[in-house]
Amino acid sequence: MTPLHTVRAPLAPFQLLRTHLRPYLLLNAFAYGLLLLGMALGLLFPGLRAATIGAMDASGDTDLVLSIISRPWLFAAVIFAVNIGRIALSSILLPSLLVPFSGIVVFAYFALRSGITLAPVDHVTAMTLIPHSLTMLIEFQAYILLLLGAYLLGRSWLWPATVEAPTRRQGCARGLRLIGRLALPALVLFVVGAIYEAFSLRYFVPLLVTG
Repeated sequence: MTPLHTVRAPLAPFQLLRTHLRPYLLLNAFAYGLLLLGMALGLLFPGLRAATIGAMDASGDTDLVLSIISRPWLFAAVIFAVNIGRIALSSILLPSLLVPFSGIVVFAYFALRSGITLAPVDHVTAMTLIPHSLTMLIEFQAYILLLLGAYLLGRSWLWPATVEAPTRRQGCARGLRLIGRLALPALVLFVVGAIYEAFSLRYFVPLLVTG
């Protein structure tokens, strides 16, 4: 017979989502809404998109992508590292550990900027967006899980009674445990998203662009 704890463990994140369904749905609307708003701004103001792309070129991000896109497994590893280091940790979790809910604010800028960059202003970007829409769906779900963790951490920290903690210190500790429960499915989504993104940009997009 399968031990009970091994059955409950994989269900824990889903139970957490069900318990906090309202903030989870609001964070979905928040994240995807900003992404779509960014796309609209990129379409309405081409100069804004050009400036965003120019900043990426200047930072070396574009050159890095071009240098490794022909090696999809390496490309996937880099995408995964960027999602974990630059977005998950630096933009969502670490700010939230310093100032409650601040990771949600920092992520808002990232989501808006991503939308501006992905605005389908020409044939190439429009074709790229067809397979890349699935990438955004997968990766943004991972971000949203961490955003929910940041929200629960901030709430537990400021209002420890919401997690039945007697002090803010214990509330913070319990909030961190909630993040841990959401981190595993987010990690899985980051792996899946990175592999799909790398292979779709390497193989699918060229077929669509030249087809």
